[in-house]
Amino acid sequence: MPTSINRRASILLLVCVGLATNACSHVSTVRLQPDSVAVGPNLRPIAALQADAISGYILFVPIPGVDLDKVVNQMLIAAAKTIGADKIANLRFEIDPAGGIWALRKLFFYRSARASGVAVQVTMPAPDPGKLDGPE
Repeated sequence: MPTSINRRASILLLVCVGLATNACSHVSTVRLQPDSVAVGPNLRPIAALQADAISGYILFVPIPGVDLDKVVNQMLIAAAKTIGADKIANLRFEIDPAGGIWALRKLFFYRSARASGVAVQVTMPAPDPGKLDGPE
C-alpha cells in the first residue's frame, strides 16, 4: 500500500511541476489596423505583442527560471516571426532585479520579466516618379 501512495505522490508532483513550468509564461497578441498605429517610415504594423514570464523561488532555487533572453528572444520575437513579422518596433522590456536586497525575494517569492513591442513588416518606399527628370 505505501508503494501505491508514493507512486501517486510522485505522479502528482510531476504533474504540478509540469503545470508550473508551462503556466508561468504567456504571450499575448492583438492584431492592429495598419492605419491606426504609427511605427515609422517603411514599416507596416501587424500586431502588438506582450510576453510575460514568472519564476517561483524556494530557498534560492528557481522554478522554472526566468531571464530576458527567454522573454525577448524565445517568446516575443518567436511569436512575431510566427505571424509573419520582419522586426519588432518599440521594444520595451523589464525584469525584477536579482542582486542586492532583491536577492531576498528568492527565498520564497518570485521574479518576473516582461517584454512588449509592435510586430512590423518592412515595406519598400514608394518609387519616385520623377527620379529620371534630373535636378532641373
